[in-house]
Amino acid sequence: MQERPLTGIRVLDLTNVLAGPYCSYQLMLLGAEVVKVEVPGRGDLARQLGADPELNRRGLGASFLAQNAGKKSVELDLKDPAGRAVFEELIGAADVLLENFRAGVLARLGYDWPRLRELNPRLIACSITGFGQTGPMSQAPAYDQIIQGLSGMMSVTGTRETAPLRVGFPVCDSLGGLSAALAIVAAVAGRHRSGVGCHLDVSMLEASMSAMGWTVSNYLVAGVPPEPTGDQNATAAPSGTFDAADGPLNISANRQEQYETLCRLVDRPDLLADERFADREGRKVHRAALNEELNRALARRPADEWERLLNPAGVPAARILTVPQAAESEQLRHRGFITELPFPDGSGRPLRVAGSGVLFDGEPLRPHEGPPLLGEHNAAVPELLAAWRAAAAIAPEGATE
Repeated sequence: MQERPLTGIRVLDLTNVLAGPYCSYQLMLLGAEVVKVEVPGRGDLARQLGADPELNRRGLGASFLAQNAGKKSVELDLKDPAGRAVFEELIGAADVLLENFRAGVLARLGYDWPRLRELNPRLIACSITGFGQTGPMSQAPAYDQIIQGLSGMMSVTGTRETAPLRVGFPVCDSLGGLSAALAIVAAVAGRHRSGVGCHLDVSMLEASMSAMGWTVSNYLVAGVPPEPTGDQNATAAPSGTFDAADGPLNISANRQEQYETLCRLVDRPDLLADERFADREGRKVHRAALNEELNRALARRPADEWERLLNPAGVPAARILTVPQAAESEQLRHRGFITELPFPDGSGRPLRVAGSGVLFDGEPLRPHEGPPLLGEHNAAVPELLAAWRAAAAIAPEGATE
């Protein structure tokens, strides 16, 4: 097995549901050893979440299975002295502690940052919350939809008639997890120079707004509040969803030469002489009229034919797929994005999980083991601790010698 960038990095994962588990899943794919610390008898709430009620009942919810392959599961009660003792030994040998409790909960359990740093000066502790550890909203509960609303994301999703709408997947959880993973990797690199750890305070709200691109920057830089534009790209025209003979087609003719090529290929060169559509700004102002003309032309062929005609000519175009169609696409198959693993219950049924979208030296980053059963590695804790202590005893990198 090829050594990965985070091979040898030990992660203690106290997180639940999505943002935190998604973060530690990315770290696992990059080579980190991840140990989930779960509440005895109950575990990660995601074990009960997913589209299959029977799997939920058995603690194997689809949400859990999707984000926890390749990890170990240990049940520890952090309110019990024996559980705390084991936990503190793990902290002492870990590289990363990841948690997504509400701000202040870990401190009330006796593990604020000064205490964690005392237990392990090289520890990188990462806290993921909806709003961060400080500020007037730090104690407010936060779920993905709450963050979508407070970030302004919902206000620009849909049309003027239908907004606000929720984005159709938990994008803020995923962005929070990705931001945390990036910060942890950066902190590991920083520790290589300094030899000391740090505390990372990740706000899902801020991570989400940071990722909203021109929607936020148009307001911050130009003072122009964004408006919902539905399936149209507000920055250019023609750029959005159009109507082919058999269904919707995305076209992004954002540059002048792309627009000119599009008009020729759909047999509407006359549009090039229309003063309303002469330049980008004019096309944006007269978007509705331009779209009507293009839809009339595009209705002559099915979407896949337009896709095959426009893309080679430099005009980005693609059909709009369902999730099953996208998951089974030849492109993802070629890249090895989806990995098939054995189901953790020993039934022999296959479990398919997504990767990270990154090839490392030409190879996809895949999990090599399925998700753990609750407490599956309880009996292995003494062996795990011995291995972690041995690894931590090796002269650390950086300025600690």
